[in-house]
Amino acid sequence: MTIAVLGAGAGGLAAAVELTLAGHEVRLWNRNPARLEPHRAEGIRHRGVLGEGALPPAGGFTSDLAEAIAGVDAVVVCLPSAVHPALFADLAELRCAAPIVLNPGHTGGALHLRQVFAAAGAPLPPVAEFSTLTYVGRVYDGVADITGRAGQVRVGALPGGRAALDWAVRLFPGASPVPDVLASSLSNVNLVLHPPGAILGASWVEATGGAFTFYVEGMTPGVARVLERLDAERLAVARAFGHELPSLIEEMSAVGTVDADAAKRGDTLAAIRGGAANATIPAPDSLEHRYYREDFAFGVLPFIALADVAGEQVPVARSLFAIASALVPGDLHGLSAERLGVAGLSRDELTASVR
Repeated sequence: MTIAVLGAGAGGLAAAVELTLAGHEVRLWNRNPARLEPHRAEGIRHRGVLGEGALPPAGGFTSDLAEAIAGVDAVVVCLPSAVHPALFADLAELRCAAPIVLNPGHTGGALHLRQVFAAAGAPLPPVAEFSTLTYVGRVYDGVADITGRAGQVRVGALPGGRAALDWAVRLFPGASPVPDVLASSLSNVNLVLHPPGAILGASWVEATGGAFTFYVEGMTPGVARVLERLDAERLAVARAFGHELPSLIEEMSAVGTVDADAAKRGDTLAAIRGGAANATIPAPDSLEHRYYREDFAFGVLPFIALADVAGEQVPVARSLFAIASALVPGDLHGLSAERLGVAGLSRDELTASVR
């Protein structure tokens, strides 16, 4: 089968490698051709849990989006949500009809895509979203260093999105379907995992340029306590929409990014500190890092919008976002209620629109 993978960061490169190894014809796209250049000669350079070497995707490389999606069986989007607005607008303009799998959808990715297509007057293709990227990795000197592969990640689809959901399950082992995209969006672990440490460690980030490990040295008892409060708010919002979701540590244990024994004890601090996949990942190098720009504007902000629809109070989330808005240079433009398409909806109306 021919699969378009959109994005040549660690997630997109990992997906291209895994899908190629599984026998699919992968066509790898990135808007900036410079991101593709290190891999053109010999193939995608990678190391870690997917093996080591250079693997050329059979469908080749391109920076032409129309070429990337022409005639494919499915489109897999592995890009930060900060670039979703431009990408979704381009896909709508091209009238993309192939099933789209957002890997990940972050918080509200599928709702956002639906709103963009509606605004453009474009027919909505089948759409599914993962709650979290199916890989843990970074790109160093043009090499994708894949330190983790999720054991289980939740995936939900918009109404009419069965084909996208089927592709998500077929392409990515460990995909665990949930009833709707509210359940997948509210299972986004980064929504809870990054913001407390990003805010409480901001002075350390500025002073050292991120010269410490975010999930080990940056995960202090105080950060863990704030994280647990934020997670309780997430679970309450999910419950208001009719979903009983696992706690953050239970979710991360299923993914495979925490210490299993500590997770069983319910020890949030030790579980996160002991996770092998995230152990060496450095802290943000500045306040422009995606843990600030993306996880607040495209994680906490849409979470607050969903909480408003659910009628739930989320004081920790609101406080973290208020501090981030004062801390991060410029405006934190992101997924507002309007951009999600949920402004003015009641809880029942939103629930009906996703099932």
